[in-house]
Amino acid sequence: MSAQSDEYERSLAFSEIALGQIKALRQPAYPRNYEVWYAYATGYNPTLNQTINEAIARAGTLTASDVDQIYETYLSPARLTDRIDNVGSRIVDEIDQVMAMVDAAVGSATQYTESLAHATQDLGATKDREGLRKIVESLVRATREMEGNNARLENSLKASKQEIHQLQTNLEAVRNESLTDPLTSLANRKYFDSALDKCIAQSGQSGEPLALLLADIDHFKAFNDTFGHLTGDQVLRLVAIALKQNVKGQDIAARYGGEEFAIILPGTSLRAALTVADHVRRAVMTKELMKRSTGEHLGRVTVSIGVAVLQKGETAQSLIERADNCLYTAKRCGRNRVMCETDPEVSAVAVKVA
Repeated sequence: MSAQSDEYERSLAFSEIALGQIKALRQPAYPRNYEVWYAYATGYNPTLNQTINEAIARAGTLTASDVDQIYETYLSPARLTDRIDNVGSRIVDEIDQVMAMVDAAVGSATQYTESLAHATQDLGATKDREGLRKIVESLVRATREMEGNNARLENSLKASKQEIHQLQTNLEAVRNESLTDPLTSLANRKYFDSALDKCIAQSGQSGEPLALLLADIDHFKAFNDTFGHLTGDQVLRLVAIALKQNVKGQDIAARYGGEEFAIILPGTSLRAALTVADHVRRAVMTKELMKRSTGEHLGRVTVSIGVAVLQKGETAQSLIERADNCLYTAKRCGRNRVMCETDPEVSAVAVKVA
């Protein structure tokens, strides 16, 4: 089964769940309603799911206004854009204030320079002590005023610097959110696609190897159907933790889609990549699941993993397809195993496909 076929099956399963919820609550099958329930079915956004569960527990259904509010809060394409625009406009405002302060400082400096010039002229024309005293007093007043202006400017600039730094932090947080899977806190598919292209380009320039791992949770759909989506979410988080524990440095772990995960391993040979993959597999297998609401022990889950190493001149799509072929073979050969293209079983499948 190819990655495209897997995605087809997953999307159909999510669609069936979404339509089932719409029918159960007798809601109109409007695109917005469908999108909200499809997002609920995927479990990608746990906060959205929690909000829906709480609303149904409270009122027994979702009203049209509930759906609109949930959509605007969690799914509207404008939501993230609005947040970015808001932070960006605040940064622009702060920069405008800084420029205004700089202009005021330039005006003060120009005025002080003129005061010095006038004093120089007056000194040349003054012969008596009283005249000199007045000139010195005017210079002292101008200097003190300049010092006060500089102190106020310094304080204002410090405050603006802190505000801009905080806004930059907020902007980075929004950017990270757009590239992070909310359920697992791993990189999302958008980040994965961009990172893989970048790593392939770097590998081509440096000549260093690049490995890709694709992992899929075994029998996840059956587990989800048996124990429910909340427990399924717990499984996804468990696998994500195993990935995080076994990546380091420049390695990138991502949620590839549904119950499928990916790890990009720059500068990693096939042998080393197989070691990482087996560590991930063992880490998942050794964790026992427990249903939080009841304390019931649900057993263990396993993952199958396919490993591929970048070939010279290869595209991201080709590398993904080869790793996916290895993953499919691991599934076909009994699951809970790691396979790569040097395994005879993978070679046999490749010959069949060809």
